[in-house]
Amino acid sequence: MKTLKKIALIGTIALSINFLSAKEIDKQSGLIIDKGVEIVKANCTVCHSAKFITFQKGNRDTWLAMIRWMQKTQGLWEFDAATEKTILDYLEANYPAGKASRRPNLKAKDLPN
Repeated sequence: MKTLKKIALIGTIALSINFLSAKEIDKQSGLIIDKGVEIVKANCTVCHSAKFITFQKGNRDTWLAMIRWMQKTQGLWEFDAATEKTILDYLEANYPAGKASRRPNLKAKDLPN
């Protein structure tokens, strides 16, 4: 019985930690609400759905490669340094490399020109 109580206590603590660390989601875009989300929405969702962001995972280099690809091939405008840093900080913090829910991202060299 003591073991069962310990398991229940550990489970309750784990759920509480998970609940407290859950990030709030922007209801309009589906993006995680964090510093920089408005800049990301203003610059990224103009051309594509926010789901393109939420389905991606990557480190800073991966996100930067995607931005450069969009600038080179898709007509994405150049960002000033502060805007680009804010976007990369946001993406790196909220959609980092990790367990992907889909196939791995294409390498920059494999993206179409």
